[in-house]
Amino acid sequence: MATVTTMSYLSSAVPFLSLLAEPEDECKAFALNKLNDLVHSFWPEISENLMVVEQLSEDGTFPHRNIAALLASKIHFYLGSFDDALDYALKAETAFMTDSQTEYVQTMVTKCIDRYILIKSRLVGQEGEGRMDDVRQSDRLEELIKMMVEQALVKKQFKYVAGLAMESHNLDYLKLAIIRCPDKSDILLYCFRIGTTLIGNRGFRNKVLNVLVYFYSQLGQPDYLSQVQCYIFLDQPEKVADILNKLMLGSERDQLLAHQIAFDLYDSATQQFLSLVESRLTSSGRDSTVSPPPSSAEPSSAVSPPSDEPMDVDAGEAADSSPSSAVADKAPSVSLEPLKAILSGETTIGLYLQFLIRNNKADIQVLKSIKDTVRNSVCHTATVMANAFASLGTTSDQFLRDNLEWLARANNWSKFTATASLGLIHQRHEREALRLMETYLPKDSSSSSSYSEGGGLYALGLIHANHGAGITEYLIAQLGAASTEAVRHGGCLGLGLAAMGTGRGDVYQLLRSQLYQDDAVTGEAAGIAMGLVMVGSRDLSAISDMLNYMRDSEHEKIHRGLALGLSLLCYGVQDDADELIATLSRDKDPLIRRSAMFTIGMAYCGSGSNASARRLLHHAVSDVNDDVRRAACVAIGFVLCRHPDQCPNVVRLIAESYNPHMRVGSAYALGIACAGTANKEALALLEPMFTDSVNYVRQGSLLAASFILVQHTEAMTSKAKDLRDVINKIINDKHEDVMAKFGAILSRGIIDASGKNATISLVSRTGHLNMPSVVGILVFTHFWYWFPAVHFLSLAFIPSCIIGLNKDLRMPKIGFRSNAKPSLYAYSAPIEEKKGKEKEKVATAILSITNKKKKKEKDDAADESVKDVDMEVVEETTDETTTKPKPEASFSLLSNPCRALPSQLKVVVAEGSRYSPMKPLSNGGIIMLCDGEPNAEPEMVEDVAPAAGGGGAEGGATAGEGGAEEVEPEPPLPFEWRE
Repeated sequence: MATVTTMSYLSSAVPFLSLLAEPEDECKAFALNKLNDLVHSFWPEISENLMVVEQLSEDGTFPHRNIAALLASKIHFYLGSFDDALDYALKAETAFMTDSQTEYVQTMVTKCIDRYILIKSRLVGQEGEGRMDDVRQSDRLEELIKMMVEQALVKKQFKYVAGLAMESHNLDYLKLAIIRCPDKSDILLYCFRIGTTLIGNRGFRNKVLNVLVYFYSQLGQPDYLSQVQCYIFLDQPEKVADILNKLMLGSERDQLLAHQIAFDLYDSATQQFLSLVESRLTSSGRDSTVSPPPSSAEPSSAVSPPSDEPMDVDAGEAADSSPSSAVADKAPSVSLEPLKAILSGETTIGLYLQFLIRNNKADIQVLKSIKDTVRNSVCHTATVMANAFASLGTTSDQFLRDNLEWLARANNWSKFTATASLGLIHQRHEREALRLMETYLPKDSSSSSSYSEGGGLYALGLIHANHGAGITEYLIAQLGAASTEAVRHGGCLGLGLAAMGTGRGDVYQLLRSQLYQDDAVTGEAAGIAMGLVMVGSRDLSAISDMLNYMRDSEHEKIHRGLALGLSLLCYGVQDDADELIATLSRDKDPLIRRSAMFTIGMAYCGSGSNASARRLLHHAVSDVNDDVRRAACVAIGFVLCRHPDQCPNVVRLIAESYNPHMRVGSAYALGIACAGTANKEALALLEPMFTDSVNYVRQGSLLAASFILVQHTEAMTSKAKDLRDVINKIINDKHEDVMAKFGAILSRGIIDASGKNATISLVSRTGHLNMPSVVGILVFTHFWYWFPAVHFLSLAFIPSCIIGLNKDLRMPKIGFRSNAKPSLYAYSAPIEEKKGKEKEKVATAILSITNKKKKKEKDDAADESVKDVDMEVVEETTDETTTKPKPEASFSLLSNPCRALPSQLKVVVAEGSRYSPMKPLSNGGIIMLCDGEPNAEPEMVEDVAPAAGGGGAEGGATAGEGGAEEVEPEPPLPFEWRE
């Protein structure tokens, strides 16, 4: 304390600086210690002797050179040279203490961590002399980082250590953080989220996931739900099948968990992955059944010491995966058919269809008012599409049936688009798909329009999108027999949608043969469909075929289709696509460079990669072609789709660019990244574009705003009402440009999609990227060139619901309590139908003498009414007191299945004590319920029938409200007729 008091009266550091020239080492050490204490006040004066201090720190014979290095580090820090400051701090060794809370220490710790992470990440895959330099630097940093990790563990900052470990690619620290943390579930959840969203290197990410799988298996009650999610990222369907087989051999609760895992799998995995899991289930038993073993081995409680090798997490489970044949003959069998039905998607699709039909609140009056205002074919097509989105998956084609004459105005490709829109209305209605579309499908006779036939095949693909095992062969046959370009176009798109992600070689070969016909219209669809079938495969042969043909063909439409197909092949592969991206980016053809932009967006989709965002921004401002610039801006939205809060800051400057293509591209980026979030910053950037001088900028901004505000009401955000007002104003303005009207009409259907029961999300409920959503939005952006691409947006909608199921996969009658005011998450009020306009009365001429007479009569009547004023006031007061509004309830009760918005899920809890969910209700979707009273007879929710008829011009009676079929009255009982 005395030393501090003495120093507080110093006005200069010169006395101590003079001691640095003394020959005795003790004098120099004394001066260095004092200067280290004074440097924060006298650093300008001390910095003049920086060279002397640096020479002392590098003098090998000086015993106190570490103190000199610390002083040199502090001087460089105050001079703003942080890299030099860190170099000297590392030379200071033990003199540099990291436990201090001063600004200097905290800055050096941050810089130290940043450099350590940079070096460690560079060491991955690096070779040669550069690697040796990084190793030497890493060794100097390692000791300091180790000391910081130990301090953090003592302070119980386990997530800090885990994050540092994953960023620096150090598995030892990751395992140490998990072992030391008392709350294993919390730290594992944190590591899973960071590992699957922020780690760009796939090899290291897989190592992290293997570590997490091991620790999940070591919990007191193994977390199979999380293990399966890890196995999806690791692409190990055989491990998932082993877990499902094991659970199906267990208790009733284990079987419920197996069904819950299967539902989550269908929401997260590709068709190819699911088929491999299902095939392993088929081979694990006899006649689609498995037999339970006598007991299950207990998980080991020992934790192996940290190492760089992946842990074998399945060693303890191998004995449980396959029961002995002797026990299998004696034990009762368990049917795997319900599990297979879930994995195939039949159960999930049926449940979502039931939910959408039951809760359909589509506002037909909105569409009627739009129909009455449209005056051209473009807006006619937009209205048909808006109706398709508004009734998406509800099976209710009431609007089309009520306006058959108006619908018949569509011709040629408009007829193709209108027919395909039926596929959106009947999405997931797979059992009746062929019957519903029978009128429009190709026939032996040539009586029907080829555009309707092509649209019918396209509609079949939309109905079976990402779940087309039952319709693929039919589409293959129809495409092979097609003779017109419209039918081939629709057949290619439908087949690509149905076989999405299957990687089937025969389908790819058929589509390639269609491409090689060198027809522009057919080739465009074939190029997109090839990418859909092989999405995420990074098949080198397919990449070579598509890239070579793109360079050889002279058709611009084929170039655009193949550009999208190439980018789809690289979906989710991250750094494995860097070589292809570099090749495409250097090409002279702007359409190939445009493909490079979308390839970056697909390869790094959801990664939040700074390097990818920086590369896209570079192309957005430097490329000479507007299409490439716009594509680069759009791709930023895909890269940042897991980080919606960051996107507005990234695109803020290009949203104000002089180039309209960059402005509209930034609008789409905001819509994609912030879809369904009602992000205020994103909306603030979009609002000035509503009145932009360029028509397609207004169009793009309206569509992007509808993405962001989908399913939001005025009670949730005032911006929803503002957007609806803007849309209505543009639609009703006779002088507005057609392109802007097209965007406004589509936006009106998107914002209330699926009868106001669906939202747009690029991330699944389990945290995985939703592949159909990503693919759908990417192809949707192609509507800039080709209107039928709009239908692909239907893949991005996810029902906002909670569907509870019992062990029989049926919906019991159960209530859910939403702890929020009912008006907050209620459906938006429907628009009232306007009544006929009254005839305007023509003003008649009135003489002045007549006016005087009427005024006198009015004054006499006023005098007579004065007497009754008091009575009238009393009566009005009485009425006011009796009609006071009741206060709104603070909660609402929802019935299974119920509509639950993403923001509402966190306030929803199960009502009653009989059923308990197998996973938190905050996840939403389909949730298995464990029955606490298995002996009591449950009351079930009855299924509702889809809307009648096949849609459009043909079909049965008009569907009633909610999409339910009107029930005919029963015939009368037998009777005798008497005169």
